[in-house]
Amino acid sequence: MWNARLFVILAVILSLVGSILLFIVASIDIIKAAKDTYLYYVGTLAKDLDIHNILLNTIIMAIDLYLIAVVLLIFAFGLYELFISKIQIKDENSSRVLEIHTLDQLKDKLAKVIVMALIVAFFSKVLNMGMKTTEDMLFFAIAILALAIGLYFLHKDSKH
Repeated sequence: MWNARLFVILAVILSLVGSILLFIVASIDIIKAAKDTYLYYVGTLAKDLDIHNILLNTIIMAIDLYLIAVVLLIFAFGLYELFISKIQIKDENSSRVLEIHTLDQLKDKLAKVIVMALIVAFFSKVLNMGMKTTEDMLFFAIAILALAIGLYFLHKDSKH
């Protein structure tokens, strides 16, 4: 029965593959955006494009992909440490970001990164939202306040 835990290696490997793929896709998106920006400013790309908005949206979407890649990476390392074997750290003085001893620690780390990914996704949506009324601005301010309060409590919880 104890050896059945080795099935977890499948989730570890596929999470790592997914993470690597997301890192690659996000990086390619940023490289394409840099190329488009360069072509815009040298005059080979149509001047009627809103290159600033395109660049900003692409970078924000890439950050979101990077954060999701980090979630998969933390998940893979956490599963490996919990079910397979302790990961040997080359430098004992290095950051312990990926060191996970309990399932609760894994859930806490994943939750924090997922919340950050959701905040980035929210920011991306807000950039594309046209604010037409004062009510829109009020709801936007309330949403930002709610995010700030949530981040405060997440940070406060991690200190204890």
